[in-house]
Amino acid sequence: MDDFVSETDSEYTSYWRDWFISSRGNEYFCEIDEDYLTDRFNLTGLNTEVQYYQYALDLVTDVFDLDCDDEMRETIEKSARHLYGLVHARYVVTTRGLAKMVYPALIPPKTAERYIPRVYGFKVHASAALIRWQNTKRDDMRRRLRRQEIESGFKDGEDEDIEDEEEDEDEDQLHDSQDHHVSNGGIMAI
Repeated sequence: MDDFVSETDSEYTSYWRDWFISSRGNEYFCEIDEDYLTDRFNLTGLNTEVQYYQYALDLVTDVFDLDCDDEMRETIEKSARHLYGLVHARYVVTTRGLAKMVYPALIPPKTAERYIPRVYGFKVHASAALIRWQNTKRDDMRRRLRRQEIESGFKDGEDEDIEDEEEDEDEDQLHDSQDHHVSNGGIMAI
């Protein structure tokens, strides 16, 4: 703090935010945008939390020009640090604040390449993936229609494959339920 004391108050106050952010212990503070600091909506309710609020705000926004003794200046400085911390807590939850707080090296670089699905490192051909998805949806639809006993209109040869798969599923479910009854110690009569 003594490094910034000079003959004129304007030299002292013109770099207050830069000094504060670069001070030891304040490494995790980011610089708050000037327009955010001067918008009264963003400062709502802080005047009751900070002693000498207006002087502290003037110091933070670099318009402090009050001639006062060292003890009063130290009190205002302490209030300014408190005020900056409170405003900073509000600022970092905004989009601009979050962007400033994120360590730039951790942000993945933007790429112009599109996402390419891969299976075991091999590209999945787009039309093959689409066909598999369509077949799955069609088979599901056939099963639902068959359960509701509605004519599907699909070719008969394809319906037989679906019936075989349904029978296999029904048998698996029956075996699972029998295993469950036996494991519970009960006897199942069919």
